[in-house]
Amino acid sequence: MSLPESMSRIVVAGTKAHMDEAIEVLYSAEAVHLIDHTVDADEGFSIGSPREYSSKASERLLKVRSMEKELGINKHTKTPSLPVEKVQSRILSNSVESAEDEVMRVLDRRNDLNQRIAALNTKKNNLEILQMLPVDLQFYGGYESIVAIVGTVAEDPSEALIRAMDVEYFVATTKKGPTAVAVFMRNRDRDKIMSTLSAFGFSEIQVPVGATGSPAEALKATGTEIAEAEAGLAKVEEELAAIRERHQAFLRASDEELSITVEKGEVPLRIATSEYSFVIDAWVPTKMVHQVKEKLEKDSEGRMYVEFQETRGRKDAETEAVEKRFKTVPTRMNNGRYSSGYEYATKLVDVPKYQEIDPTILIAIFLPMFFGFMVGDVGYAIPFIILGAYGLKVAKGRDWRIIARVLFFGGIWSFLFGLLFYGECLGMHFTGTYSPTGITWEHIFGMEEGALGAFSAVLPDFIHSEGGHTITHVGVGKLVEIPLLLKLSVYVGVVHLMIGYICSFINLKMRHGLKHAFMEQGGWILAFIGLVMFCYALASALIGDMSNLMTVYKVPFVIGIVLLAAGCGINIKSHGGMSIMELPGIVGNILSYTRLAAIGMSKAGMALAFNYIAFIMIYDSMGGILGLILGFAVFLIGHLMIFFLAILSAGLHSLRLQYVELMAKFFVGGGKEYSPLKVTRKKTHYEPLNTENKTKAEV
Repeated sequence: MSLPESMSRIVVAGTKAHMDEAIEVLYSAEAVHLIDHTVDADEGFSIGSPREYSSKASERLLKVRSMEKELGINKHTKTPSLPVEKVQSRILSNSVESAEDEVMRVLDRRNDLNQRIAALNTKKNNLEILQMLPVDLQFYGGYESIVAIVGTVAEDPSEALIRAMDVEYFVATTKKGPTAVAVFMRNRDRDKIMSTLSAFGFSEIQVPVGATGSPAEALKATGTEIAEAEAGLAKVEEELAAIRERHQAFLRASDEELSITVEKGEVPLRIATSEYSFVIDAWVPTKMVHQVKEKLEKDSEGRMYVEFQETRGRKDAETEAVEKRFKTVPTRMNNGRYSSGYEYATKLVDVPKYQEIDPTILIAIFLPMFFGFMVGDVGYAIPFIILGAYGLKVAKGRDWRIIARVLFFGGIWSFLFGLLFYGECLGMHFTGTYSPTGITWEHIFGMEEGALGAFSAVLPDFIHSEGGHTITHVGVGKLVEIPLLLKLSVYVGVVHLMIGYICSFINLKMRHGLKHAFMEQGGWILAFIGLVMFCYALASALIGDMSNLMTVYKVPFVIGIVLLAAGCGINIKSHGGMSIMELPGIVGNILSYTRLAAIGMSKAGMALAFNYIAFIMIYDSMGGILGLILGFAVFLIGHLMIFFLAILSAGLHSLRLQYVELMAKFFVGGGKEYSPLKVTRKKTHYEPLNTENKTKAEV
């Protein structure tokens, strides 16, 4: 459990004449989170205007991104990092505009060719229909009183045309293609004939204007034109590819540099300015206040004045007493190297508030542990560790990295549970009594029982009867020691939920004080402990001898009732009588953790089935090379299936227990993430010789 870092508010003031230098210094500190100024918040001050260079930089940035889109350049395009000074110099020398002219000229040619090819393809399709009819192209037009209609129909319209007025028509049908029809008529009959043809699904096509000769000859000539246009388009695409190769590094670097410039140029829109000065309110981490103050004043050569205002506490009363714009304190999550890798999982729900416990470290502990408990198998753990390590090494996206992290550390827990608790690999115990439904690795390798005695020295022995025979399992059998696993799951749930209740109590105490926290959450803690003790005593007595309830289990039973009654009394006073209706939900929350055992048992049951089919039903029955191959195939496919199902089931249910059971008890969220003014460069860099002169060109 950890709280977000303590934050302090500072005020930075300076003259507008040195605003650009001030902005650079603020970014170089990489710790200043701006508080957006609001209209009329301070008398004599208003929201500032973008810097003069911002408009031109925005225009150039729009051009760069337009070129990137047309050339297919995106954030995944690999390009080398370019020196900042060279990129700025090229931008100032109008290289963006020159590249745009070059790109647009080629793009215009490509668009023209695409339009021409589209028109030629339409003409080609029409000619393919026209060549079905025994009419040359010049005979479709050129008449004063006669008009021709050409197109396709769904059904043969010959009978309807015969009944129509005086017309001349041609119909051509094919087995698979459309039915073509050409009708010649008087001008005044055109509408009537169109109405007649529409009943047959008529779709008109255009005869090429000014075309003569047979449609077949025109079709051939059109095919030649299409081929020439496509060849020209291919050359244009080659030119675009060459332009992309030539400019992509500069465009990606310019995109980054111009984005930074635009962002800096718009800083005045977030601060207060007067005719001659500016004032900035900002949050910085408390531990960095003096460091930031010294840096800002030193780097600005005394042109900026920095004053500490307050260190914000966690109590709500402190927040309510300040102005509205200062109420929300940004959250900078305070986690170590290991647990910080799970911050993304927390942010999937929400960013923690400044005044509440960050659940990230709890997720970092319990998520992989629950995953390992459910899988608990050395055979699956090793691939998990390998996949997770590979993912952590190569994955860039936050979602893939959290998956890789869970696989890696969950695989480690799975290995530990599989080796030191369950004593199994791929659903088979290392040592113990062999049976058809309890195959051991000693049996697989032809060893005598007890040959792997090292496991017996570490793992517990469990003896039970199966088919009239005494069976000894070395390690916890997931399908045998079911009561033990269910009890462990419930105990884990009690601890997990109790941590959630304690976190809620701490949050309330921190924000409102001990009395308020006790009245709001103390009743639930007492009721939870009392209900757990009551259910423990009652369940133990029911399973054994009910007469033990008031003897063996008398103490937990009585204490449980007392605590439960006390908790209910506090809850009724604080939350009303309906709060009692939520008590059964506590039992449901606890029993929800039995999924830890259930998922492990389901995986073990599937492994048992595949192992029995592969070794007993196939290999032992068939024997020979064929039996070995078929048995191995079933064994491999079956365990691959279990492997992938384990990722889904164990991963999702582990995450569910964190979100639904643990975090629901205390986590509210709704915080604003700490976002300091900071420049992140990936496609540009400062050359070593110029590290003392990182000035921004006004582009």
